[in-house]
Order: sequence, then C-alpha cells, then structure tokens
Amino acid sequence: MAGPGARERHSKSEAKKNGKRRVAIVAGLRTPFAKQGTAYRDLSALDLGKIVVSELLQRAELDPKEIGMLVYGQVVPSLSAPNIAREIVLGTGMPKSVEAFSVSRACATSIQSMTSAAEAILAGQHDVAITGGADSASDVPIAVSKRLASALVEASRAKTLLDKLKIFAGLSPRDLAPVPPALKEPSTGLTMGESAEKMAREGGISRQEQDAFAVRSHAMAARAWSEGVFADEVMHVVVPPKFDKAIGEDNLVRKDATADAMAKLRPVFDRKYGTLTAANSSPLTDGASALVLMSEEKAKALGYEPLGYLRSWGYAALDPNDWMLMGPSYATPIALEKAGLTLKDIDLVDMHEAFAAQVLCNVQAFASKKFAEEKLGRSQPIGEIDDAKFNVHGGSISIGHPFAATGARMVHTVLRELKRRGGQFGLVTLCAAGGLGAAAVLEVS
Repeated sequence: MAGPGARERHSKSEAKKNGKRRVAIVAGLRTPFAKQGTAYRDLSALDLGKIVVSELLQRAELDPKEIGMLVYGQVVPSLSAPNIAREIVLGTGMPKSVEAFSVSRACATSIQSMTSAAEAILAGQHDVAITGGADSASDVPIAVSKRLASALVEASRAKTLLDKLKIFAGLSPRDLAPVPPALKEPSTGLTMGESAEKMAREGGISRQEQDAFAVRSHAMAARAWSEGVFADEVMHVVVPPKFDKAIGEDNLVRKDATADAMAKLRPVFDRKYGTLTAANSSPLTDGASALVLMSEEKAKALGYEPLGYLRSWGYAALDPNDWMLMGPSYATPIALEKAGLTLKDIDLVDMHEAFAAQVLCNVQAFASKKFAEEKLGRSQPIGEIDDAKFNVHGGSISIGHPFAATGARMVHTVLRELKRRGGQFGLVTLCAAGGLGAAAVLEVS
C-alpha cells in the first residue's frame, strides 16, 4: 500500500534516472463561463476557442513556431466548422503546418485532448502542444426532418420550378418543424438528469443532501472569486461584434446561495417525485479553456517553470443502464494504480459536478468495500475523500459546465492550488455521457 514513501520512490529524480519522459503543463487559461443565452449568446464555440487560445499564447509568450500540434474538443457539434481544432490553428495566426485534430468524449473531452497530446509528446512526435475545449449551449445546431432533408436534396437536382414545387408538395407541416439536438441517451432513453434521479433514488441521496452540496459549491466558488484565486486562471472577454460589453467573472455563481432558497425550487427531471433541481444540477453554459503542454526537456530549454506534470491517467466505461454517472469511481483506481499511489497520497481531489446527486453517489462508492468488490473486482475501496481537500473552489454546479471546457479548467485550477498549498499530487476525475469516466493524476515537483 502506497504511503509517504511512495512520494520518494516515485520522485522526480527517479523519473530522470529511468529516462522517462515527463509531460509538463506550463500554462492554462479559460474564459469566464456564462449561462446559456447571456454574455456569449452571439458567439460560437469556435469563436470562444479562438479567443482563449489567442490570449493564452500571448500570456505564455509562446512563439507559435514552437507549437507542433493542437488537440481541441467540442461536444455540441458544429455544422459549419466540424474540425474546431484545425479552425483554431487557422484563425489564431499559428503556422498552417501545425497538426490539429478534434476530439469528443462528452464531459471528459478536454481530458481526452490533454492525454492525446501527452501520448504524442511521450512518443517523441512533438514537444509542444495546445489542448482544451469549447462549447456553446447558446449556439446549438438545429437540424431538419429526414423527409425535408431528402426533399431539399431532390429539389437541388430538379431542373424546373414546377418540379421543385412538386417535391415539396408531399411534405406535411410536421416535416417542416425544426429538429433540436437529442437530449436522451439513445441506449437508455433517459436524459442525464433522469439517470441522476435514478442514482439519487436508489442510492438514498436526499434532496437536502443535494441542496447542501450545491450551497457548498457556490460558497467555495464565491470565496475563490472574492479572494482572487481565479485571477490568473480566467481572462476578460470583450464580446464582439460591438465590443461594447465585457465579462470578467463566471456569471453563474450565486454568492448568496442558501439551502432555504434552494428548497423552494421545483424538481426538473421528475416533477412529481424527483429531487434534482436547477440549483443542484450544473447549468447549460458557454465557455472555453486551453492548456499548453510540453515535454519536460523542452519546457526547460525554453525557460518555462511548469505548473506541474501529468503523472498518469485512466479511462473507464460502464453499462449506462446501471448508474450511468459513476465514471469517477471506475476510472480513478486505474489512474491511481498507474501513478503508483493511493487516495491517501492525494493532496487535492477535484470531481466534476454534473449533479450533486452524482457527486454524492461517487463519494459513497469511493469509500465502499462492497462497491470495490462487486463493481471493480478489488478487495479494498478507493478510500474516503477528505472534505478539506475536495472541490475546494467549487465546481460545475456553481462555476458552470461548457461540456468540452470543464476538464481543462479543473486541471489548471488543481495545479495552481497545489502550488499554493505546497502539495504534490492532485486528482481530477469526471463522469461523462454514455457511461464513461476519466481520471488524471497531476504532480507538482
């Protein structure tokens, strides 16, 4: 069982001795996160991605010629710019030779972008990479029905106006209605919120517990803003096209949140018997984030002091018909084992707050020997999470959750907080749609 000695056995000096390449995270940045339809209502995910990457390059004083690749993510698809990564390269003044590709792993997308770039760095393919993600809940793609789409294709081939009219004459009013993005999981027929309701009900998580956790999240985030914790993590955005408005803070944090006020809200996903409300769930959000990754050798050669290092990571998948949002409990032991650590070695734990119910179910599972034996095939539980080390600056419930941007936000925040506290190891872990999970162990040394 790993303990304090693990820190010595797996120290920086040993990594050097064994000739292992390390991936350094040298800089990070995000936009303020904004509620759907507010500050960024006229901006796309691509707009937000270009804004944050451009600012990050300037702040990091990074010569674009040093960049070998850009890996970026987007969850809500764009019909006009499906490869957001390549468009960011072309739209931010980077050399057109910079390799770029886009990724999507639902809420863990910017963890995927980070680890994909890390794999390339560890393999010696590149020394410098930009990663991250952006999403806009205000700019969702609206499709048309299959019959209308087919008619439009046929009409484009028709030679006369009469032929075109004949094609559209066969459509019904229903065929003309816009088709919004699907909210339900194809495999389960449930929305994420409905899946979380199932977890709360079967896991015995009360409405009061959920509201209390949500109040904690808002209080932590409000304190972080008031104490200037986020000052170096979040840029100011002057919003185009008029450039007459600016946003400098997340506009979702409720500085005066109370359990009494939250108790008055009606359930959203199960209006009769449910316990999940708009207040104890993460809101639909617009925003973007980005990180600069380098090989340790390159960071030193360019004179950068890394924020920290990516020590290990792990991904997991589970049956979405079970408790779909339990990904952190499955992915975390994989990442910890790869790092040669246990939860007791971790100085900070940051778990994505999709819903308060989801977080509380995972916290239970971390400490459950029964869960470890029955679900993980392990003899011992992951361990109890120390509340003083857990989501210390709030999370997605209070800060917001632009799907593809959340993971990079968490990584950057944890690394900076580890430095403030003099800690060494941090854990970032997320659930994701489809029964997916991700976890990454970060190291400051």
